[in-house]
Amino acid sequence: MSRVLLYLGKFAHMVLGYLAASLAASAFLNMVFLGAAGLMAADIPPEVATGSMVFTIPFTALFVAYFAFVPALVVMLLAELLGKRDWLFYALSGGFVALVFLGFAYQGGDPGFAYRDPLLPVSIIGSGLIGGIAYWFVTGRFAGALHPTSPAP
Repeated sequence: MSRVLLYLGKFAHMVLGYLAASLAASAFLNMVFLGAAGLMAADIPPEVATGSMVFTIPFTALFVAYFAFVPALVVMLLAELLGKRDWLFYALSGGFVALVFLGFAYQGGDPGFAYRDPLLPVSIIGSGLIGGIAYWFVTGRFAGALHPTSPAP
């Protein structure tokens, strides 16, 4: 019974890490697109900027979590099985998840999702990198902790 509780706790920890990664990627996308829209800190009163971020970051995180779920799940399970604990693996994995999303979006043929502006794919890949680091910070540092380790010779 205690082994089942350990696995449920690890699963909850992974969900918490995925939530943190989605929020971090969303915050990065919000900051990039606010800057791209030409909105500077001097142009917006702090109350307005803070109020809009409180709504837009979690709202955008829902879309980030939805579109990145399947490739991120594969990466999270692979990292857990292999016991990867370094931040670079998670950062590059987050970039890979973003590339997979861009590939799916490109294959979908949505005319509204055009690659005319190079800021869009670069910012999505950057958000994947940030999301991967956030996942490592919350969960990835403890990957593979449930696997029994053999003593060193």
